[in-house]
Amino acid sequence: MDQILLEGIRAARRIVVGIVGTTVLGVGLALLVLPGPAFVVIPIGLGILAIEFSWARRWLRRVREVYKAPPEDVGESEQAGERKETEELEETTGRAAQTPPSDPNRSDSSLS
Repeated sequence: MDQILLEGIRAARRIVVGIVGTTVLGVGLALLVLPGPAFVVIPIGLGILAIEFSWARRWLRRVREVYKAPPEDVGESEQAGERKETEELEETTGRAAQTPPSDPNRSDSSLS
């Protein structure tokens, strides 16, 4: 009796995971042509399906391998972005961009 109940619970769980995962994956696929975060929703749907289905685990592993990007140093990218903005400003105005002093109340002998 317990064995039958346990198998029924497993089957019900598999059905619920399949329905929820397929729905989320379907929404993600729809978001490929609709405005929205498709590349976030699709892996979530695959992750839900991977709970019960081995084919979804393989797909999710393949997606992770394809989209694995090397970590980027945030500090360097911010500095590069600031340099690019400064260069663009210099090109459009024809003069070098001036940065204000860090403390305007401070008197500096080099400014006089």
